[in-house]
Amino acid sequence: MKGLLAFVFCLFGINLIAAQLSLPSFFSDHMVLQRDKPIHFWGKGTPDMLVRVQFLSHIKQARVAKDSTWSVYFKAQDANNLPGAVHISQGREKIVLSNMLIGDVWLCIGQSNMEWPMEKEMHFEEELKNIGQTSLRFYNPTYAGKNVYNRVFSDSIGKRLQVDRFYEGNWQLSDSSTIKTMSAVGYYFGKKIAKEEKLPIGLINLAIGGAPLETFISLTTLKNDLQFSGKTRKDWIHNDNLPVWIRERATQNTKTAANIPSDSLGPNHAYKPGFAYSAGIDPMLGMPIRGVIWYQGESNAQEIERVQEYADLQELMILDYREKWRAPQMPFYWVQLSSIDSTQYKSQYWPLFRDEQRKALERIKYVGMAVSSDIGARNDVHPTNKKDVGERLARWALKDVYGHEVIPSGPLPKKAIYKNGQVIVSFKYGHGLSLSGGQSIKGFSVDGKSQIEAFVVDDNIVIPVSKRPDFLYYGWQPWTKANLINSEKLPASTFKIKVGSTDKN
Repeated sequence: MKGLLAFVFCLFGINLIAAQLSLPSFFSDHMVLQRDKPIHFWGKGTPDMLVRVQFLSHIKQARVAKDSTWSVYFKAQDANNLPGAVHISQGREKIVLSNMLIGDVWLCIGQSNMEWPMEKEMHFEEELKNIGQTSLRFYNPTYAGKNVYNRVFSDSIGKRLQVDRFYEGNWQLSDSSTIKTMSAVGYYFGKKIAKEEKLPIGLINLAIGGAPLETFISLTTLKNDLQFSGKTRKDWIHNDNLPVWIRERATQNTKTAANIPSDSLGPNHAYKPGFAYSAGIDPMLGMPIRGVIWYQGESNAQEIERVQEYADLQELMILDYREKWRAPQMPFYWVQLSSIDSTQYKSQYWPLFRDEQRKALERIKYVGMAVSSDIGARNDVHPTNKKDVGERLARWALKDVYGHEVIPSGPLPKKAIYKNGQVIVSFKYGHGLSLSGGQSIKGFSVDGKSQIEAFVVDDNIVIPVSKRPDFLYYGWQPWTKANLINSEKLPASTFKIKVGSTDKN
């Protein structure tokens, strides 16, 4: 009899669990919904029951499917600064989400420099005096293993290393207490756009300290790509196709830890190929966004093999996101790595890595890059000036997405030509070429090492040389003092460019 009662109780328990009306965690109070796109709500409920959703003055209903899922769409809406609510019910169960706005939603991803919180940013105290961006909202979940570095994960962290438990959080308003943990780059990016456009801005911050690019790409996408399928081999922690440093850190975290889920690739971890995508990106694909800002690369810049493949790998991610979101022109803006002079981060490859990031601008449409080599920290991989970084990213969005007549970038090299004993370099966004400091131009070289004299002539750079060099370098050191800027005081990208010739003599 006790066994029968236990069996019946289990059945009722299962039904009670199945009956629970629920939404993904990123649907919450204070949320920003994407304007000008169909608005989508979805979740779980009891099979065959009716879910009723009221949004603004509109009502939609959906029958819960056998797999317990339901989904409704509402027509696209214009931006709206007036708080609204959504009421969702299934029988007697009800969920109400309040204080929701309609505007533009931007995804913020990458590693620690995107994650870097406002409370550690150099302008934070000043910003607190002027806080008041009620139309700036953010979804800033914590993730399993956050701030746990050179030690083994606890049992509680191990249990959260599942795609449906890895990120946990709710939408928040931006005020003096909540912005402390918000991505500083994301905050300044969003604040700039909200101010210029008088538009609600929602920021989704899924950045993970130390994360390689590979974790943010779909595992299926990696497997199906001939160039990168080797990154999905079994036993990922010992896979030489992945960055060494991230595998060493994962080993430290997992080697004696209990309760960590595993599959054919090996133990789950934030750095595992495809894991952050499965935990954070894939669940959100049903929710439209305006675009992506990306600050990542330090973990992929420590070995020459990883540096040389980075532009291809990043392009794979961008095109995959656009396909999955069904948004072929979705803007994607990234931060070029800064300056550093530290053997701890194997920074000898950073000049080449920065150039791979620059060249990606020429091969992918609807993208932009914020240069940050002028505001680096000589002995720290985490420069604390994130305000300039965020606002430089915002310039690209203001120009390309919002139609402002702004110069989005510092000078980007177009070509270098040798003629009559001179190398002449022309630039895109080079109007008003000048220097950020000193009386002479710093950073130009024909061998990547020894500085040579250069002059500004009619928004070009002119360099006297005895013979035509094969290449011209600018800022080709991990820690660079290159000082070329344009009329907007925006720094030129560091670069290596082939020198052509028009000299007939």
